[in-house]
Amino acid sequence: MPVWCCRCSLAGHFRTYSSTETEGQLLNSFVQYFGESLGRKIKRMPLIEETVLPGDSLVTLPVVIIGNGPSGICLSYLLSGYRPYLSPEAIHPNPILHTKLEEARHLSIVDQDLEYLAEGLEGRSSNPVAVLFDTLLHPDADFGYDYPPVLHWKLEQHNYIPHIVLGKGPPGGAWHSMEGSMLTISFGDWMELPGLSFKEWAASKRRNIKSDRVMPEEIACYYKHYVKVMGLQKNFRDNVYITSVSRLYREKDDEGRSHQNEDISTQHLEMEDGQKSLTKRNWEVRGYQRATDGSHVPFCLFAENVALATGTFDSPGRLQVEGEDFPFVLHSMSDFGAAISKGKLRGKADPVLIVGAGLTAADAVLCAYNNNIPVVHVFRRRVTDTSLIFKQLPKKLYPEYHKVYHMMCTQSHTMDSNQHSAYTSFPEHNVLSFKPEMKCVLQSASGLKKILKFSVALVLIGSHPNLFFLKDQGHSIGHHSNQPITCKGNPIEIDPYTYECTKEANLFALGPLVGDNFVRFLKGGALGIARCLAIRQKKKHELIESGDGGGDGVP
Repeated sequence: MPVWCCRCSLAGHFRTYSSTETEGQLLNSFVQYFGESLGRKIKRMPLIEETVLPGDSLVTLPVVIIGNGPSGICLSYLLSGYRPYLSPEAIHPNPILHTKLEEARHLSIVDQDLEYLAEGLEGRSSNPVAVLFDTLLHPDADFGYDYPPVLHWKLEQHNYIPHIVLGKGPPGGAWHSMEGSMLTISFGDWMELPGLSFKEWAASKRRNIKSDRVMPEEIACYYKHYVKVMGLQKNFRDNVYITSVSRLYREKDDEGRSHQNEDISTQHLEMEDGQKSLTKRNWEVRGYQRATDGSHVPFCLFAENVALATGTFDSPGRLQVEGEDFPFVLHSMSDFGAAISKGKLRGKADPVLIVGAGLTAADAVLCAYNNNIPVVHVFRRRVTDTSLIFKQLPKKLYPEYHKVYHMMCTQSHTMDSNQHSAYTSFPEHNVLSFKPEMKCVLQSASGLKKILKFSVALVLIGSHPNLFFLKDQGHSIGHHSNQPITCKGNPIEIDPYTYECTKEANLFALGPLVGDNFVRFLKGGALGIARCLAIRQKKKHELIESGDGGGDGVP
């Protein structure tokens, strides 16, 4: 793929993004620009076929956020100048934390020492700032209390940092594509974002919230409304697909004249090791926006900082076994729901084969059970395994999941009774292969093999982020280098207080990418990043005012 704007002849065409120019016009200006400069043909030209270098000026933004789910929304909220302060009459139930908060009551939390505030706190996240922000928004929530937040929010326009949020669909991300008939694991209150109570929003919409847990559809609507009511729309662009995010370099001894992308610079260092000194510059973000007629409008922009907020729903986990690509082997609840809605499984004598022991697999079991579809449930773990998610859910709050767990334990294939023929579990079994005649080969922990006939197979063993737009698909920025990024096994390695990648400066990550699966905790990533960027922006402005670091505006 050709690289734009890294040649000396284009150096004069760059400009730094101005805060007087609204981000809401940014992508529109690119669409208009491409149409005027290159004609109608460019609108239908795939990005990979681009060969023309436009001569107009391009934009350098302080921050580009990739992903418009709750992580990206919360980060945009803080970058837009919203600041949390300790409420005047609030008393945090943790006396040590409250004393710390009182010491700097006049400062927003963004302007305080997060490491100092987070010291000694414990919670269900491995990221200390996530635990800190959660306990400020939901004090003692894990102990069953429903205390109000100890924070109140102020909009401070002078703290605004220009940014743009790029997402594939409407604000809310993957919540818009989740199975709508299931209830969320977290309480509705825990799914809310700062400054807008979920219960108050639901009441204002006259929505009948029957319990603390709600349907994903409700949460998706809430997130979409949040962006609007908080005035964040100008920062968001939907139907945007990122194809590459790469680092640009500049030679120190030849400023403003030679710019190279990452691949070129790597070759340069190998050829002339020690002769040329290269310094990392800004990020180049490429992609396209899908128009209403289905055409692709390509764009290229530059960013001083990139924040990854893509979540982990992009790539369903796979068994990597023979026959998994057959059309009757599904990998998502949405595909399963569609098959049921279309009546494809009605009247089938053979059961649905469901693989997995997580909550999504349990959702599939419930869905099939409620539609009178027999189920064969295969999973690798023992039913007594303490790491099973069902062991961590209170029975009173999650009765439907404990119903599935009870069936997993009591309706095993080893039992002779035919009383529960609608469901049969196969604990400690692995899938070896799928056969064309809609059969599956299983193997038990003891090595015994069994062949089962099924109507459709549903593999639900988790999902992974798809970071194909990064060099080496982002493998180099995980805790374990050269391995795929996963939420549990290999999250992106970050500084625990700034959320900046330890192996790549000016690249940030938050949410499931750093191990925070729950909305409760991903908000801490937004706090850490906002504080880090606010400090850097302040230092940058001080340098500019002193005349020591005005820069040349060139990426």
